[in-house]
Amino acid sequence: MTGTKEILQTGQGLADHDNYHEYCRLLGRFKVNYQLSELVNVEGYSDWIRLVAEFTLKSLQSWQWASSSVYYLLGLWSRLVTSVPYLKSDMPSLLDEFVPKITEGFITSRFDCVQAILPDDLSEDPLDNVELLQDQLDNFPYICRFQYESSSLYIIKLLEPILQTYTEGVRLPISGDNDDLSIIEGQLAWLVHIIASIIKFKPSTSSSSEPQEIIDAELAARVFQLLQITDTGSHVQRYSQISKQRLDRAILTFFQHFRKSYVGDQAMHSSKQLYSRLSELLGLQDHLMVLNVIVGKIATNLKCYTQSEDVIEHTLALFLELASGYMTGKLLLKLDTVKYIIGHHTRDHFPFLEEYKCSRSRTTFYYTLGWLIFMEDSPVKFKASVEPLRQVLISLESTPDTAFRTDAVKYALIGLMRDLRGIAMATNSRRTYGLLFDWLYPSHMPLLLKAVAHWTDTPEVTTPLLKFMAEFVLNKLQRLTFDSSSPNGILLFREVSKLIVAYGTRVLSLPTPADIYTYKYKGIWISLTILTRALAGNYVNFGVFELYGDRALADALDVALKLTLSIPLADIMAFRKLTRSYFALLEVLCNSHINVIVNLDTSTFAHIVGSLESGLKSLDSSISTQCASAVDNLAAFYFNNITVGEAPTLPAAVNLAQHIAECPRLFPEILKTLFEIVLFEDCANQWSISRPMLSLILINEQVTLQL
Repeated sequence: MTGTKEILQTGQGLADHDNYHEYCRLLGRFKVNYQLSELVNVEGYSDWIRLVAEFTLKSLQSWQWASSSVYYLLGLWSRLVTSVPYLKSDMPSLLDEFVPKITEGFITSRFDCVQAILPDDLSEDPLDNVELLQDQLDNFPYICRFQYESSSLYIIKLLEPILQTYTEGVRLPISGDNDDLSIIEGQLAWLVHIIASIIKFKPSTSSSSEPQEIIDAELAARVFQLLQITDTGSHVQRYSQISKQRLDRAILTFFQHFRKSYVGDQAMHSSKQLYSRLSELLGLQDHLMVLNVIVGKIATNLKCYTQSEDVIEHTLALFLELASGYMTGKLLLKLDTVKYIIGHHTRDHFPFLEEYKCSRSRTTFYYTLGWLIFMEDSPVKFKASVEPLRQVLISLESTPDTAFRTDAVKYALIGLMRDLRGIAMATNSRRTYGLLFDWLYPSHMPLLLKAVAHWTDTPEVTTPLLKFMAEFVLNKLQRLTFDSSSPNGILLFREVSKLIVAYGTRVLSLPTPADIYTYKYKGIWISLTILTRALAGNYVNFGVFELYGDRALADALDVALKLTLSIPLADIMAFRKLTRSYFALLEVLCNSHINVIVNLDTSTFAHIVGSLESGLKSLDSSISTQCASAVDNLAAFYFNNITVGEAPTLPAAVNLAQHIAECPRLFPEILKTLFEIVLFEDCANQWSISRPMLSLILINEQVTLQL
């Protein structure tokens, strides 16, 4: 403490940024290593805490220079104030004197940064740096709640005049020079973020929660008041302004934290003081009324923002949070605004659906709508809700081949596939999946093949199409469980086979592009994922295909192997998603379709087994586990059919014996690699890695003794 005090008194070395940062880290560790009761009893504590407070205030004012260091100082103060209830010492902590100054200094410095940044648009605004914003606001609520009444009065005193000015701005004519309004929006955004962070950390002790709840209500009421102004008058023309977008993102963050603390049955019963005060101030009597306000803002953002991806993504993330919560999801269905959204999800009502750069958000939008639609579990309501999508499907199906390579068709396909993927993601039960399956199959499935036939060379179309199919065939939560007399599992796999064959044969014939990952490898790894999920989904009896002479399985596997062999092993190992899909497929093939692997020619078989050895060395434990499982299945098959059996009679066993005879070092090399990994490396999945060792030892006893 004496050493740090001397540095604070002299300022020695603090002009160097690295020294300054490390010194802040050192101060931040004080409370981690010592209790407050120990600190206050040290001689010179009062001078030390005063100097640290002055240093913190200077750091807050130098926000551009010390932005990443302030986190450690705020961490120190938050840990100090949270220790006060446990302080048994007679010595004063002096925190009552300094903490309010830190609170005010932090808020004032945020205001200063708004005014400093505006003239220079090139410098990064702290409001745009989500991680830094989170770091700074994580510790602030503890400091603020230490003397919550005075802190809240200071925030309200700052907020009231700005809110008044912003309200008056509603009536102002729209002019080109809106710097003053942008500064006000920036200051409001900071205050809303600060209020959101305070409400996020709701006190758990009942003795302190009631008076603090009333203060929470006072602060929250100001944000709800602001909400009544933001989308009225001249402010409706400001959606393209960055400052307005920052303010709306701050409001969405406030909603997220308020929902977690004060919305829901349990929160409603334990938060009577807050809702009582909100009812007096704004007439918001319960959480259903608050939800109505939140959903109203969500609908406004989705209608009015067409250019800002960040605001749309943030809005949809909040909407999904509300819809996927069991309690809040049920409450949403009671609201007229939600019923309107479910019934009018077209580009006429929500223009962002027409913007190509927001097309990724469509999946989240329809995922959320799917949650709400399937919550009611009504086939009639489902069909009524997806009617706009059916119209798009019919329109595309009726488009002649000659007109299928137009931009209008391209963007319609991209949007439709993202929408369908969102709805497929929302089907979490056998019943809801059945509704979607019966709606799509068989009438609308040919459109997928038609799209692949015309747009194979355009990854903007094929990627969302293949990703939809990958979601559609995924048997999560056992949703793909058909009746014992139903052929739907087989029929679905036939569609998968047609799609993989159609895409695979065409993509193999395309010339090598400059951006090989985007134009070739990405589509291939999604195709391999589709096949893997279909093979491992446990909803198809694959013996039926060979029994009845159906080529669906054989063709799909043939094309999949051609796709994998068309990519050099170095490239497979270089692209993480491609690596995962490749080894996931090999694991499924070695587990359930080993004949496919062993019936290949010897050089191809050796290449695939060699790639498994490369996968075992992967730093990704999931990949090495898959490879170990594949090797274990191959070695066990060899042991059961060749080592302990009589002369092999099965064609697959004969082929495997021939491969190993021609490449006798294949299995021993893998065994050697496994020993090296288990003995010399610190691997997290040692049990999985060591599993194939027994099988390999049993089929290579002589080699094992030499090792």
